[in-house]
Amino acid sequence: MTRRPLRFGVSLVPDCADPLIRTAQDADRFGLDLLGVRDEPYRRGTADALTVLASALAVTSRIRVMPAVACLPLRPPAALAKAIATMDRFSGGRAELGLGAGASAAGAEAFGGPFRSGSSAPGALEEAVQVVRLQWSDQGGLVFGGAHYRFAAPQAGPAPERQIPVWLGTDGPRGLDLTGRVADGWLARSGRVPPKRLADARRRIDDAAARAGRDPSDVRRGYVLEGRIARESRGFLHGPPRQWIHELTELAVGHGVDTFLFAGAPEHLALFALEIVPSVREQAARERTAAPAGG
Repeated sequence: MTRRPLRFGVSLVPDCADPLIRTAQDADRFGLDLLGVRDEPYRRGTADALTVLASALAVTSRIRVMPAVACLPLRPPAALAKAIATMDRFSGGRAELGLGAGASAAGAEAFGGPFRSGSSAPGALEEAVQVVRLQWSDQGGLVFGGAHYRFAAPQAGPAPERQIPVWLGTDGPRGLDLTGRVADGWLARSGRVPPKRLADARRRIDDAAARAGRDPSDVRRGYVLEGRIARESRGFLHGPPRQWIHELTELAVGHGVDTFLFAGAPEHLALFALEIVPSVREQAARERTAAPAGG
């Protein structure tokens, strides 16, 4: 399997009381690669995720951004695709798209979205990926009719600056299979997919990709680090920097994770970016060199 360069970033809950844009600027200044913003519009006190992303692009110069992940029941996929493509064009190719079926079906329904059960959500997510890519194709006469979405565009577009990666935030069996078949990346939250589940999830994605005729290494593996940098160790992702360095290196080398989004306290972002990240890059490079190519 191809070993991708490691990428590091930050994942924000868009609480209006937090200095969101300043944090985005700090992440850019610290040399991080990716800014993710959670999209849960039904939560009180949160800013609109897409507006935060566009605002962050306007005041940064290199970091890429994406909804991590967009709440599909409240984001019509054709309109979402146009928003992300617009960001990508205006920023010189710095937008990516994370899609999810919705963390709270009841919350999405209360906010005006459709209620989707666990059995119907993966089907809607798969159709949404198809609609998004049709919208990005910039072709005319496009028609799509599915069980959840219909799309007809005499002229789609605008086409993005490049092929925008589509990440899926999935953790159930059908969602993982879908990720392996169609996605460019998988984004898991450590609180929902702990390390003991990563091997099985990775295997399921790889098998689904292979059955679809894809190289499993074409699917990036992202992990949202829902932990705390602290003086004392109290479990996974809760301890001093040296513990984080060890655990992230193990995730990279042992589990194939190639993208990490820090979701800890904003006041620890500098410590993560300037101390932990360089050490993980160095240690993972050493261990990858020493390990067999398929490890």
